[in-house]
Amino acid sequence: MATTQTPASERLDSQGNVVDVVDAGEPIAKHRSLWADVWRQFRRHKGAMVGLVLLTIIVVASYIGPFIYPPDPFEQDLTITNQSPSWSHPAGTDNLGRDVLARVLVGGRISLSVGFAAMLTGLFVGTAVGVFAGFFRRLDGPLMRVTDLFISLPLLPLLLVIITLFREPLKDTFGPSLGIFLLVVFVIGITGWMQTARVVRGDVLAVKEKEFVLAARSVGTRQAGILGRHILPNVLSPVIVAASLGVAGAIITESALSFLGLGFPADFPTWGRLLFDAKDYININAWRVIWPGAMISLTVMSVNFIGDGLRDALDPKLRSKG
Repeated sequence: MATTQTPASERLDSQGNVVDVVDAGEPIAKHRSLWADVWRQFRRHKGAMVGLVLLTIIVVASYIGPFIYPPDPFEQDLTITNQSPSWSHPAGTDNLGRDVLARVLVGGRISLSVGFAAMLTGLFVGTAVGVFAGFFRRLDGPLMRVTDLFISLPLLPLLLVIITLFREPLKDTFGPSLGIFLLVVFVIGITGWMQTARVVRGDVLAVKEKEFVLAARSVGTRQAGILGRHILPNVLSPVIVAASLGVAGAIITESALSFLGLGFPADFPTWGRLLFDAKDYININAWRVIWPGAMISLTVMSVNFIGDGLRDALDPKLRSKG
């Protein structure tokens, strides 16, 4: 009586059916998630890793440093005005004898908060406009014309006009600190969403014609479900990249406004405000200009490096090569 041997990769179950099994000697491929692939590709970008480490140091120093570094950033001592860096004052002092390093650390907290908050505001507006313009055909024309209108506006004069008109009412309503913060964040966010909207709209136009979206429509999925489950997850790549680059743009814009004297008041030492206060003393103590300028430059550079790394990491073609 002839007998048949079951291959090593198969076995018989209790009912005599042949089922596949994995040989004991064969290695099992480890499942990798999308974000694990993105992180692995991101780590290979040396500039992005340097930027991430540098930005982490700046953020930690700005938010934790004022609690560790002992000098009071607002304490005045007219006997030590405009000093160069020393052991007691590593970044020198200003014209009122205040420690420059302490003020740079506190200013970083305000500048970074403005940058992240303005980025989130612009990202929300830009993503919403881009998604609705790309998904709903009848909204595409009006929303894109509004986007073109905002792009054509001269941003710096517009910023100056808005801040000049609403600065005092918001200060009276919310106080000098919160009022100016809300105004600056709103103005920067509302004038920095246009590029994000254009990029997101283009991706939505491509994604909504994919087979899985058409299949979702065919089974009666509502438009809100299609947007939340299929459209938004597939347009996150440009949104994440725009978020990283938006922080740099917001910090530069806030620094420009403060440098022009239209940002935060003198008792809120943002990096731009420190530059504005130091410009009149550059011939006496150039260190006052170097430190806040270096912090702005390093922050913007690190954020741009991170944006480049994220763009490469989120590119499926580059991930497949890895």
